[in-house]
Amino acid sequence: MAKLLLKLQRYFRRKPVRFLTLLALYLAAGSLLFLHSGFSGEPTVPGSPRGPAGAEGPGLPYLGVMQLGRGFKATAPVPGGARRRGPWFKSVSKEPSERGKSRENGGGRSRALRGRSGREKEEDRARYLGCFQDDPRRRALRGTSFFDYKKMTVFRCQDNCAERGYLYAGLEFGAECYCGHKIQASNASESECNMECKGERSNTCGGINRLSIYRLELAQESARRYGSAIFRGCFRRPENVSIALPASQLMLNMSVDKCVDFCTEKEFPLAALAGTVCRCGFPTALFPLHEREDEQLCAHRCAAEELESCGSPEFLLVYQTQVQDNRCMDRRFLPSRAKQLVALASFPGAGNTWARHLIELATGFYTGSFYFDGSLYNKGFKGERDHWRSGRTICIKTHESGQKEIEAFDSAILLIRNPYKALMAEFNRKYGGHIGFAAHAHWKGKEWPEFVANYAPWWATHTLDWLRYGRHVLVVHFEDLKRDLFSQLQRMVALLGVAAREDRLLCVEGQKDGNFKRSGLRKLEFDPYTPEMREAIGGYIRTVDAALKLRNLSGVPEDYSP
Repeated sequence: MAKLLLKLQRYFRRKPVRFLTLLALYLAAGSLLFLHSGFSGEPTVPGSPRGPAGAEGPGLPYLGVMQLGRGFKATAPVPGGARRRGPWFKSVSKEPSERGKSRENGGGRSRALRGRSGREKEEDRARYLGCFQDDPRRRALRGTSFFDYKKMTVFRCQDNCAERGYLYAGLEFGAECYCGHKIQASNASESECNMECKGERSNTCGGINRLSIYRLELAQESARRYGSAIFRGCFRRPENVSIALPASQLMLNMSVDKCVDFCTEKEFPLAALAGTVCRCGFPTALFPLHEREDEQLCAHRCAAEELESCGSPEFLLVYQTQVQDNRCMDRRFLPSRAKQLVALASFPGAGNTWARHLIELATGFYTGSFYFDGSLYNKGFKGERDHWRSGRTICIKTHESGQKEIEAFDSAILLIRNPYKALMAEFNRKYGGHIGFAAHAHWKGKEWPEFVANYAPWWATHTLDWLRYGRHVLVVHFEDLKRDLFSQLQRMVALLGVAAREDRLLCVEGQKDGNFKRSGLRKLEFDPYTPEMREAIGGYIRTVDAALKLRNLSGVPEDYSP
């Protein structure tokens, strides 16, 4: 024995690496055996909704890392005396098949239990009502809606609906949130609401055409219920008023709040005050809200509020409620491959994403992109993921300005914006995101002068290249689109070859802002443009103006030059 040990000692002295390797393997094997004998439970923080029944079947207690004592001994016994093994253990007994069977029987139930545990935590602000059917053409909840295919949670949906004063919040497809004052659908089986929330996998967010609906217990008290109702103006009473505004009620103690409240509960986007009568409806060809009257014609005091005007039988004071007009919310891909590729071309910061939102609402078809922006896809621009040559989208967003790229398209909508505003908008996007703002340090640092030096010439060459190389180019000025959305949108839709109904275009006017239109540029305390910058940009404006007029088009708007 001594001779054998002596030989081993001499061998390992000559080859120390092999000795160290064997020693490491020995220690690793010992550690595994130690952990395997004493470990009980999956290493997950206690209270995690995936801890208990998810892997072991319902009824087994969860013993997480924080519950393990010294030496990884379980602090609580496991029922039946059976030892719970770590996830690396593979049994040759019948246990796996039994566990699989329990998962088959309890998998759906465990998902429901996870959802229920999350719902119980929300009960102080919302009460879960159940799973309901939903129809994309006739929504169960017909108020505001928004999508987030990456970060949607139950709380976020509830919070957004409660902030706007809605009574109900519903989640669908794991990422879609719908709000409303009334549920207009039947119950569905709870098992059909089986999709996890994209931003909170411990909770359920509806299913395919199925809504998980909550009643918001604190909605009325916590929200500015009518503070966000939009004043649309004073309008002459339409002919056939009972058809144009089909819902009405006599209110002797009329006030703006009472009329908006009534029309909101009736699920109408317009509330029209006509003296002592409250009327509700949609913008239609009979009542398009395009010809405003002098507000003095509607300046008749409300019976219940001395400081408010309530209109008259002949002149109606109109507010837009928080009810979403769903006549233009359905969108889909083209049913057949497009024969022509139409570009929606613009310099960055010229409002391309906003224009896409308007086109999708007006036509009912998704728009595509020359690029791929994950944040836009997550917010509902589903054509973002398609290849730009797929032919499934109504038009293609592009900022390209080379001859080869331009000639790849058969026609184009060229969106032009005031360069002073466009440069600031793109700078904000670059340093603050699609609807954010650049920090003060970026404006004052070297980033802004370098940005203007590089991007200002591109503003001019972009327009000049599209006018030179583009085929069938429709020029639309961003400022005109803001000022006269209806007629400009009609021009754009006509180029796309889609026959959009007037009612649908009127619906777009009420939903025009969307999720990717800034609420106005943040006011800076200083002018970011130096005299040298203004001189250079002024020259670019004059060049573009001359190029437009050379092609018998209207020049740039007057407000381009400060």
